[in-house]
Amino acid sequence: MTRIYLKLVGSAVLWGGTWVAGRILGTYMGPFSAAFLRFALASVFLYVLTARMEGRAPKLARQDLPWLLLLAATGIFAYNALFFAGLRTVPAGRAALIVACIPSVVALFSGLCFKEAFPLPRIAGIALSFAGVGLIVSGGDPAALTTGGLSAGDLCIFGCVASWAAYTLAGKKAMERIAPYSAVTWSCILGAAMLLPPALAMGLWRDVAAAGPVAWGCIAFFGILATGFGFSWYYEGVRAIGPTKAGVFINLVPVVAVSLGWLILDEPLSKALALGGGLVLSGVWLTNRRAATQTR
Repeated sequence: MTRIYLKLVGSAVLWGGTWVAGRILGTYMGPFSAAFLRFALASVFLYVLTARMEGRAPKLARQDLPWLLLLAATGIFAYNALFFAGLRTVPAGRAALIVACIPSVVALFSGLCFKEAFPLPRIAGIALSFAGVGLIVSGGDPAALTTGGLSAGDLCIFGCVASWAAYTLAGKKAMERIAPYSAVTWSCILGAAMLLPPALAMGLWRDVAAAGPVAWGCIAFFGILATGFGFSWYYEGVRAIGPTKAGVFINLVPVVAVSLGWLILDEPLSKALALGGGLVLSGVWLTNRRAATQTR
């Protein structure tokens, strides 16, 4: 079990770095080009890795195709198109702290969809997480949301929350019949195929021709480390300890993202960001504390 926990920590740390890499890559190419190149590279890497880990090439059974298409549509196509689009205007740390409420969203829908326990501490934790997100997006003035509303970038990041929650919950059901590496590999391949048409329509070849060493370095980080290893390790955790407990490890993502955003991108650390982030993470802890205690 220690090995599973270490892999979940590793995936969270790698994903924390994606927020900074996404901000950098967004200055070199459009969101669909970036997302397609990420998963085109990841698909090749994962196909070879899966063949090595499972002793055979990943199989695509016809009866598993609906689940794999759902994973590809939510966790690959939707999440990454929204991820790169949002990061063009939203600071890495701010975006990562909004996405930090994913475990609370997963817990909410796990209770509704899978009839998991839904006690009062979990309800309070979810409410606390959402309050923290409200503080972050309002810049410390929640009343401003009623007048200025949310920016297009913020809406994209909220879309990331919804799509990743759906991806995690669908993954729990998919893991009942598909090995983790095969599921991730085929969802990446299918997701890359979904991303290709809009990428071509929005200037993929132009972006490829203009990309320099920094852009290709970010794509390599996304495709091999953050996607190849990060996704595989995360799904091993989902299968071993369930989506709610595995989702707790995502709490490390915003910590890494905020730290790297401050160190590398010189992003400010405001009081509203710190307080809102604290509320989000405290709410996530409260949401999952009871479930973790009951499983020990």
